Amino acid sequence: MGQAVFIMFVAMSLIPAGDTAAKLLIGQYGASPFFVAWSRFLIGALAILPFAPTATWALFANWRIWMRAMFLTVGITSIQFALRSEPIADVFAAFFIGPIFSYVLSVIFLREPVTWQRTALILLGFAGVLLVVRPGFGGSGGLAFAVLAGLCYGAFLTTSRWLSGLAAPVSLVFTQLAISATLLAPLGLLQFPQLGMPVASLTLASGLFSMLGNLLLLFAYRLAPATQLAPLVYFQLLAATALGWAVFSDLPDTLTWAGLVLVIGSGITSALLRR
Repeated sequence: MGQAVFIMFVAMSLIPAGDTAAKLLIGQYGASPFFVAWSRFLIGALAILPFAPTATWALFANWRIWMRAMFLTVGITSIQFALRSEPIADVFAAFFIGPIFSYVLSVIFLREPVTWQRTALILLGFAGVLLVVRPGFGGSGGLAFAVLAGLCYGAFLTTSRWLSGLAAPVSLVFTQLAISATLLAPLGLLQFPQLGMPVASLTLASGLFSMLGNLLLLFAYRLAPATQLAPLVYFQLLAATALGWAVFSDLPDTLTWAGLVLVIGSGITSALLRR
């Protein structure tokens, strides 16, 4: 369990680190969000390709695999547009509407059980997201992309549960990366930036950090039950806040801090209820 917790903390730090590199690419070097999203998927797919089982290729004939990847494509692309103008901590807080939306979809489509405790916590987490986004009350328009990303990610999580028994985790990860890279290739290639050393380095960092973070999740879940590790997913918010302060000197305002506390607190409590 100690090894699993350590791996989770590393993984949950790598994912915001990938988005920090993406924000630098877009904000300081003028890279297109489409290029950043496409390159992230491409680098991840190429890195994991040697480990993909032979049976993986048959999955590309399944329409459900393509639908799942499309949710991820729109979600990750939307995050890049949000990062163009918003602090990383705010983006991640708004993005965490995803687990809330996934809960609703899972109840409707997967017939998962409903409890009043978890529903109350979901509503509390949604209130936290609203405190960060503040629609019509001082929140910025860029966070709408973060909310869209979260909604797409929630749909991606639900379809992932739906298809979890279809193939090995490595196969599912490879298909989502490869399909997303394929779908975004026209937009990514059309807006290819000049590749100096900073741009190339940040592009590799964005893709590899994100891929490694998600891959380490798979290893952690092999060492300990998902119900015990689920609360640690919210460490992403703390890592994003720390990176935003260290790299961009961004610190959340009072309402955003309150929203972060609600999102993290409700998410951890909801995960602990599964034990």
